[in-house]
Amino acid sequence: MSAARPDRPHLVVIGGGFAGLWATRALAWSPLRITLVDRSNHHLFQPLLYQVATAGLSAPDIAAPLRHILRRQRNVGIRLGEVEAIDPQARTATLADGKALHYDYLLLATGATHAYFGNEQWAQHAPGLKSLDDALELRRKLLLAFERAEACDDPAERAAWLEFAIVGGGPTGVELAGTLAEIARHTLRDQFRNINPATARVRLIEAGPRVLASFPEDLSEKARRQLEKLGVEVSTGVPVTDINAGGYRLGDTYVHSRTIVWAAGVAASPLARSLGVPLDRAGRVPVEPDLSVPGHPEIFVGGDLAAVEQADGSPVPGVAPAAKQMGRHVARAIQARLQGAPARPFRYRDFGNLATIGRMAAVVDIHGIRLSGVLAWWFWLAAHVFFLIGFRNRLVVLLNWAWAYWSYQRAARIILGREPGSARDAPPPP
Repeated sequence: MSAARPDRPHLVVIGGGFAGLWATRALAWSPLRITLVDRSNHHLFQPLLYQVATAGLSAPDIAAPLRHILRRQRNVGIRLGEVEAIDPQARTATLADGKALHYDYLLLATGATHAYFGNEQWAQHAPGLKSLDDALELRRKLLLAFERAEACDDPAERAAWLEFAIVGGGPTGVELAGTLAEIARHTLRDQFRNINPATARVRLIEAGPRVLASFPEDLSEKARRQLEKLGVEVSTGVPVTDINAGGYRLGDTYVHSRTIVWAAGVAASPLARSLGVPLDRAGRVPVEPDLSVPGHPEIFVGGDLAAVEQADGSPVPGVAPAAKQMGRHVARAIQARLQGAPARPFRYRDFGNLATIGRMAAVVDIHGIRLSGVLAWWFWLAAHVFFLIGFRNRLVVLLNWAWAYWSYQRAARIILGREPGSARDAPPPP
């Protein structure tokens, strides 16, 4: 079967994340020609993205080229590009280069981006973490902070460089804060001459009453205690009200900080607006029970872009297992359409919540089974290695984690890129 067969119905999948890739793979033997469009050439295992940002893993350890993953699936063609608009009436998806892809079926799975709750000017001072580019830039920012503190003669300015703030107490914020504290207190020990990295202040800020709000309250409290044991200062119940180049305002208090990370919220991909259908407050598409768009049964939405309710009325969470399940469901729905049969409604299976806090510390909630500490940490490790794509990635991640466990060192602690406006960026003299 070839992706070039013009007599086959054409499915366009926008987004090579969990929903898009799982749908594509599930349709390997379907009488379709599939075009998978993504602005990156790789599939990213986002749950471990913070490990790249904190120098525990390298970018290729948690990503794999889409062409390699789908190399044996002959009914798929891959297009590297960004879709700028969708015309449901003409059934076209227009790319940034002006070319239009005509589809018979469409899966929109472009995920989510950072949400600053109307304060978009904060983005330049408090970057978020959604892509490998974000992770590499954040790694650079975190490691450079220690270098800038080492070279600084002004005690106040040095303290600002060693003041780290993670805004958002969800899993990403918790994992970043715990890992950053370990780096400061263990990985960088005895490696500087003018500063003691262990004096770095790592603050996790959550506007709500507790961190890990999606977990049971007792596990949330255990996570807080484990963070504080690692040296993280946890602040809850008070929101950040301003962020600028010099620091942030927490309630009525201004804190001088040169390193602020945003992990507080997400907003749906703006591409959903071109569908011309009502969206929810986060910009997601409220879909039909089979994940199709109201009024457009040929268009499906999956992953973080879909607003889906469970049987009890609670929303399906924006996590990787949910996106995978949506992708597989869309594949089954399209197969049913091809056979002239009705598609079944989507049913989300909740496998539980996992979050790691640091070395030998994690929390796990699986159908009422609640674990914390060392046992939860081992469970978290096993689950994440199991769900990585590719034997090489699993092996490399295991080796890196084993080395980090025994040595406290982080193999990817390399600062890449250059300062804007540096001498190397200047044009040569005439």
